Amino acid sequence: MSFTYEQLVKVNKGIKTVDIKGKDYAQVNDRVKAFRELCPNGSITTDILEMENGVVTMKATVYDEDGKVLSTGLAQEKESGSFINKTSYIENCETSAVGRALGFAGIGVDGSMCSAEELVNAINNQNKPDKITLKEQKILMGMCEDRGLDAKTVFPNGIENLTGEQYLEAVKRLTK
Repeated sequence: MSFTYEQLVKVNKGIKTVDIKGKDYAQVNDRVKAFRELCPNGSITTDILEMENGVVTMKATVYDEDGKVLSTGLAQEKESGSFINKTSYIENCETSAVGRALGFAGIGVDGSMCSAEELVNAINNQNKPDKITLKEQKILMGMCEDRGLDAKTVFPNGIENLTGEQYLEAVKRLTK
């Protein structure tokens, strides 16, 4: 048996939201908790639809207690999409797909459809410069010099071509 509109409204009122740029967004963990309250014996499944060249596409499906599909949600993440995605892009994609599927079921969408995690990731990607600054280039060159390394050997494609994410990775490697 699926939940009623009244039950959905009640559970949505209890979902904590995070204010991001003046809008309220529900986190996926709170959407999952709300779903468990509405459908204690319901289920959520995830499937990898495609995974190649460092890009994963996932589908999440939300079922009620009778096995009826309530909604689905899709998400896509790039392994190089953010610093955290270097190690967890599959997990991030799964979380986003689940959050979207629960949102399509009406859970946690009183404010906005996307989850707080999705919005923060999108903002971070928008704010990330394509290439590092001249100051960052000089910092890396100085770090190489301090360690007796030739920057051209360490960065055969050129320091000026590094992205912000590659810069962070290089700093981490050079400070070990």
